[in-house]
Amino acid sequence: MTIAEPMTLATDYLLGGITGWLCFSLLKHKEAQRSRLSWGIAFAALALAAILGGTWHGFVQSDPLWKATTLSVGAASCAMVVGAAFAALSGTARSILLALAGIKFLIYALWMLRHDEFIYVVIDTGLAFAVVAALHLWKWNAWIVAGVAVSVAAALVQASGFALHRHFNHNDLYHVIQIAAMVLFYRGARRLTDALDAR
Repeated sequence: MTIAEPMTLATDYLLGGITGWLCFSLLKHKEAQRSRLSWGIAFAALALAAILGGTWHGFVQSDPLWKATTLSVGAASCAMVVGAAFAALSGTARSILLALAGIKFLIYALWMLRHDEFIYVVIDTGLAFAVVAALHLWKWNAWIVAGVAVSVAAALVQASGFALHRHFNHNDLYHVIQIAAMVLFYRGARRLTDALDAR
């Protein structure tokens, strides 16, 4: 069997493996913090997306596999917003944002079932990052803000088409930079506590 894009497969699987390990490390702590649990779900969904994406690049470029990849990314961006909402907001504001996050994911999922273009994944993730960054600039979490910044830088590198080598393209470089972003997100998520509701 010929692997279509061996380096992209390898870096995708590396991103998935490291993100999965970070998910396990985050969730093995038993504190009942909904913000931290939500970020754990985001990590799990991103690990799955990376593994599915690597498989798509390397072995089977099928429509169901691509749909599963894009839906996993959407689930991750939704869970990040939910985690940020639990950490930074309380009461009605939190409830509204949680509802909006759910509606956004539902619209995204229905849209992606009929469309394949990656630009829609970028738009959905970008909206989620804007909300996460805003909330953690307000309720300061430098690690998560840095994770968003590095993720944006990774996306810009990917969009630019810049390649270090003909066997290490823009997708591969994106995956490597995104690993750094996931470590930053993990450091931030470890420090999260849920905002207390007013009594």
